[in-house]
Amino acid sequence: MRVLRLQIKNFRNIGGLSLEPCDRMNVICGENAQGKTNIVEAIWLFTGAKSFRGSKDKELVLFGKEQADLELDFFAEGIKKDARLQITEKRSAVLNNNKLKTASQLAGSFNAIVFSPNDLSIVKEGPALRRRFLDIAIGSLYPSYIELLRNYTRAVTQRNRIIKDFKNDSGLSVMLDAFENEIAINGEKIINLRKRYVERLNEFLPVVYSGLSSGKEILDTSYLCVCEGKDLSERLVISRKEDMFSGKTSVGPHRDDLVFKINGVSARSFGSQGQKRSVALSLKLSEAEVIKKSAGESPVFLLDDVMSELDPERQNFVLNHIEGMQAFLTCCDPSNFKNLKAGKIFKVSKGSLI
Repeated sequence: MRVLRLQIKNFRNIGGLSLEPCDRMNVICGENAQGKTNIVEAIWLFTGAKSFRGSKDKELVLFGKEQADLELDFFAEGIKKDARLQITEKRSAVLNNNKLKTASQLAGSFNAIVFSPNDLSIVKEGPALRRRFLDIAIGSLYPSYIELLRNYTRAVTQRNRIIKDFKNDSGLSVMLDAFENEIAINGEKIINLRKRYVERLNEFLPVVYSGLSSGKEILDTSYLCVCEGKDLSERLVISRKEDMFSGKTSVGPHRDDLVFKINGVSARSFGSQGQKRSVALSLKLSEAEVIKKSAGESPVFLLDDVMSELDPERQNFVLNHIEGMQAFLTCCDPSNFKNLKAGKIFKVSKGSLI
């Protein structure tokens, strides 16, 4: 999969811009607040997902304008395709001249992976963000997983409500049994799917991270399950008394974690900023490889502000050793891409290419 042409009108700070990238690394450079990230954000929106910057649709339109218009020509599944997005208070989409009911229906037609500074939180922050990464990645491969997760979360919410009142009303035990049964059935499925996905990631993660660290460091990634080796249904019954005091369900995949170790040491607790960034980047690159292996086609890779806090060896790997996929990379410092061996450079100033 690759972008052939991108056209932007009245999007963020970009009044009008047309870009024709190469098939490999495309560097988008310029000073801060000139529109670099806006370009990769525009590409990302064609995945059908919302902005990776957490913005509302109406915030994407150039100030003083009523709507933004985006056009993308791309190559996927062996043929050329085209898509258009119109953004006002919400987004509307057209794919190959066919109007879609919602912009989210673009999902699956154009695939991309984005790395932004916010992705550092996957490594730095608490386990909820690592679980979210897993759930989004698995859901993109297996849409039925989203419904499975939704049913599980609803059952946990209901159990939490019941256990707060259970000590005062033993008649709630029947309802509690029913919800715990649903939690156990769906929870085991979620755990198994997450473990399988981490196994698939680990086909690529150690190699990718080794390349980033020039072979100096070893990354070990594992799924930490709070119910490892034990029956979830039994654990739920055993934990009832304790959960009554906290008002929360203490066992299940909503409490699990993804653990990263560099040379046997926790990356979250002891890794440098550059190491944490390398882990997050390796995670995204490996996610792209999993998609490629599953779909038979590489997604487009979007790298926003990835070069800061990487040493020259790691920067060289990003520039010249991301193979088999088209990439777009934003950066401010020209020294970050001076060693680019094959690719294209676009300079941006005040929302325009110069």
